[in-house]
Amino acid sequence: MAFVTKEKFLSKDWFVAYSYILVGSLLFAIGDVLFVNPYMLAPGGVYGIANFMYHTTGLNISTSVLFMEIPLLILGTVILGPRFGIKTLVSTFAIMGFVYVLEMPSVWGHDAFIPNEPMLNTIISGIIYGVAIGFIFKSRATSGGSDIISMILNKYTHMSLGKLVMIVDGTITMLTIFMPQEGGEFSFRGIDWTLPIYSWVVIFIEGKIIDMVIDGMKVNKTLFIISERADEIQEKLLNNVKRGGTMFTGMGMYEGVERKVIYTTITRRESQILLSHISKIDPKAFVNVMDSSQVLGEGFKSIDTDSAAH
Repeated sequence: MAFVTKEKFLSKDWFVAYSYILVGSLLFAIGDVLFVNPYMLAPGGVYGIANFMYHTTGLNISTSVLFMEIPLLILGTVILGPRFGIKTLVSTFAIMGFVYVLEMPSVWGHDAFIPNEPMLNTIISGIIYGVAIGFIFKSRATSGGSDIISMILNKYTHMSLGKLVMIVDGTITMLTIFMPQEGGEFSFRGIDWTLPIYSWVVIFIEGKIIDMVIDGMKVNKTLFIISERADEIQEKLLNNVKRGGTMFTGMGMYEGVERKVIYTTITRRESQILLSHISKIDPKAFVNVMDSSQVLGEGFKSIDTDSAAH
């Protein structure tokens, strides 16, 4: 979660990284002010809390975030050490700045961009949030906020960071059940689960879009092939599919017989071609096919340029 990397000042990588940060920050601000906040959603993070504060106290989103982000960054640095690079600070304050401008009544205010369409608005919110945070992550930065809370809890509870992020954001999302109802009063009885559900949908879509932005839509396939005719399958893999692999010997636990095992990672299209060949060569072959969203090395993405982003 902490990305402290350095690109040479004004280099191509520097411009690319900060372009991702600025575009991602602007998109996040648009998603929050134009789509999330008007429908009283709170899909986690400090902006979820800020949206709740806006609808319950009238305090501007950017002001609430400022009062939360600065103490969190200081607390995170004290407890976790200097884990937050300059790009995380730029991202944090860029989002705040864009939100501050967009929430001005003369610019946009807090009116919904898509009025009277809660589900459509929810879907678009998740897409915008996902693209925004995906861009920020691609710059090797983090948006701070509730991520810092999760990191601190991780240090003391030793629970997985992913699980803690879900717990923290899920808890923040639950604030929406206390959003003011018609007439400006809270309703503690007969809780309406509509807003929490919409907020959870935003989080779900956001997560899927982040993965697509970072890893791309292309999903490769990893195959483990066990066959008595492995040599023939190897020939098809090398000469027809034009891909390599690794062959090793494994022993079956049931019969104690040694068999050759082929391990290979290929594209989705190539996997269908290879499976077609396998079905003709050895219909009794055992094939385990797995999705591989990130494959690094020769024939795929470069390790040097891509692995550090994860």
